[in-house]
Amino acid sequence: MVKDVIKINEDVTIKEAAGLMNKYEIGCLIAVKKGKVSGILTERDLLKRVVAESKDASKLRVRDVMTSPLIVAEAKMDLGEAVKLMFHRKIKKLPVVEDKRLIGLVSLTDIARFQPHMMGLIKLLVANPTTPKSMQKVIDHYIV
Repeated sequence: MVKDVIKINEDVTIKEAAGLMNKYEIGCLIAVKKGKVSGILTERDLLKRVVAESKDASKLRVRDVMTSPLIVAEAKMDLGEAVKLMFHRKIKKLPVVEDKRLIGLVSLTDIARFQPHMMGLIKLLVANPTTPKSMQKVIDHYIV
């Protein structure tokens, strides 16, 4: 789990958000409103809701593009359950909370890279014909 998660106010422009993602070389930002987590902005959100629709990134706000409500894992959740949640909800990044406070972010790529004991479960889950292409790519790259 990544503990130093970059957050952004949901009122910031998409152009500024993309600049922040580029600066830190990250694929997502956690959006906040009045200090509370309100959503997640991913590269996929930018591609689908801004680039593909030819929208002006300097006029759109994070809140207009982010995915909300946020799907999260509790800190005490078993890693296997977190993986199942990610496959069930078709997400590659899962914020982790403790007492409703963001404490980290786990990605499917992190799990595939650093938790080899999870490969059996991941192989079982990826056998589902409805596995999104983006998740399949992670599995194809990390599972030999």
